[in-house]
Amino acid sequence: MTLRWGILGAAQFALNHMGPAIHAARGAELVALATSSPEKAAPFAAFAPGLRLHDSYEALLADPAVDAVYIPLPNTLHLDWSLKAIAAGKHVLTEKPMTMQAAEFDALIAARDASGRLVAEAYMIVHHPQWQKARALIAEGAIGRLEHVDTAFSYDNRTQPGNIRNRPETGGGGIRDIGVYTYGSVRFAAQAEPVTLQSRIRFEGGVDTFAQVTGEMEGPQGRFTYSAITSMRLFPRQEVVFQGTKGLIRLTAPFNAGLFGEAQVELHRGGGQSELFRYPGVNQYMRQVEAFGRSVAEGLAYDCPLEFSRGTQAMIDRVFAGATEI
Repeated sequence: MTLRWGILGAAQFALNHMGPAIHAARGAELVALATSSPEKAAPFAAFAPGLRLHDSYEALLADPAVDAVYIPLPNTLHLDWSLKAIAAGKHVLTEKPMTMQAAEFDALIAARDASGRLVAEAYMIVHHPQWQKARALIAEGAIGRLEHVDTAFSYDNRTQPGNIRNRPETGGGGIRDIGVYTYGSVRFAAQAEPVTLQSRIRFEGGVDTFAQVTGEMEGPQGRFTYSAITSMRLFPRQEVVFQGTKGLIRLTAPFNAGLFGEAQVELHRGGGQSELFRYPGVNQYMRQVEAFGRSVAEGLAYDCPLEFSRGTQAMIDRVFAGATEI
């Protein structure tokens, strides 16, 4: 079965990452794009010959030759267009954050269940073997009892005032853009949920540009302490460390694997023992598209269901609600 995809909007992220991933993925075909700009459509058509162009999102949703829709629109538009796509009978993959509040996921879950379609947030890292390996190592006790997790994700876009991440009206800010990784990745790998959270946030022009979150989370092995930093005003950094009673796991390039650097899992244990698991050349966007297609074709459980994404959004909501402004 080949899943025929359409994209709502000619976003740069869709052009550089998800469009090519859909085109290259097994069991997938990029067949349509909705944009009113022929100039923005041209580079998509260059790698996807025969691409049908629609001048409105509604027209693409009405296209009977589109089975699934990828939605990379600004954050504030994700919920509305996801619901419209479900109502049009499409399978839906929407960029994160899929909603602005956790409670809004309830409408998506209800629409998904009523439609029988696969609807998911585009949380690609769960499909990468780097994260699947980390999750397995923690679960098998490779580092003993998990005691502490450090996460950090930063970049600097202060020279781009027009970037949607720097605009409050489009749901910008570092937490919604990259906190979804520093929070959700730990929930996934440690199979844990937050118990206590404290946050310190710096705002500029109505969006958060720095956030420090500390607290406790709880998983199958019990409670552990947690620390996360996100920023849109710091030198680029990506790192996650899981520290246990008998060792630690460090992930390099944990979020932008292959772009920030090579995806690796370092396992360090007592006596100077260490193992390195390397994952060069893995395209997590393509793996996401293929996993989505297999779930549709074979009725398999999807690794990132809406219920999981709701949990990450609930954690984001708590970070904002309990914040001290700095």
